[in-house]
Amino acid sequence: MLKKLAYKKIIVITLSFIFLLLIYLFPNNHSYNINTTLTYTNPKTIPIYLVDSNNLVSRFEVIQKSDDVNNLINEIINNLTINSKSTSHIPNNFKKIIPEGTKIISKELKDGLLKINFSKELLNVSMDDEEKMLEAIIYSLTEIKEVKQIMIFVDNNLLNELPNSKKILPNVLDRSFGINKIYELESMKNVAKVTTYYVSKMNNYSYFTPITTISNDKHEKVEIIIEKLKTSPTYETNLISYLSSAAKLLDYEILENSINLSFNNEVLSLDDNKIIEEVKYSIALSIRDTYNINETIFYIDNMLIDAFFI
Repeated sequence: MLKKLAYKKIIVITLSFIFLLLIYLFPNNHSYNINTTLTYTNPKTIPIYLVDSNNLVSRFEVIQKSDDVNNLINEIINNLTINSKSTSHIPNNFKKIIPEGTKIISKELKDGLLKINFSKELLNVSMDDEEKMLEAIIYSLTEIKEVKQIMIFVDNNLLNELPNSKKILPNVLDRSFGINKIYELESMKNVAKVTTYYVSKMNNYSYFTPITTISNDKHEKVEIIIEKLKTSPTYETNLISYLSSAAKLLDYEILENSINLSFNNEVLSLDDNKIIEEVKYSIALSIRDTYNINETIFYIDNMLIDAFFI
């Protein structure tokens, strides 16, 4: 009898131990709030401007490694410098343009003005590339929202002329400098400068190429932009616009921080009855560079369709 009781006691103790062990190894989910959800985020990117296979300075997205402005300036210049250890992959069809060995000696950013001091290697640029190099630097660095204007120094001396052609430069540079410039001038009076973004394609990759046209066109600049996007550019067959030639700009209102554009139905895609992304980007980027306005609001026959912010 005593043996049976002893066996029962041993069995009860053993079962209790096993039960406690199971609770320890497999805790009740109601007692422990364990979050096993995994989140995936797309890497942040920033546009830089490189020379493509058509010898045009074009917009290319690279991964942004840092949110710190000083680090971001270093990243961008590194990505533009020949044979540098780039922080991002650059396709073979794009080329860097800042001469090899160029370093940033110092930089200062205050109230939107970036003073950047390069080593003397910057002056090793060829005559064919010197203006494109400046365009690439200006347009790439002003993609940083804190940078509005740039002063370029070489070995502590202000760069006031191009190193080969000796073309005089403004002391302070911004996007009004233009990019891939086309001159359609008949006189030096009533000069209009308009930058229009077209789509370019390389293999299966699409990107944007800006063209600054300098002309005597007396129309409002937004009208010039839309007209240029409606017609195929004659100077470069690789530049594409997806805006229909039947699209009409019916009305527009230029505000301090935005622009309202009203079109007819021909601006819409036939497939899904929407404004396609390429059209919105081409127009919005062109508006931003020409007017320094970041928000473009699209209307169809005065009915709000989309607001596009860059």
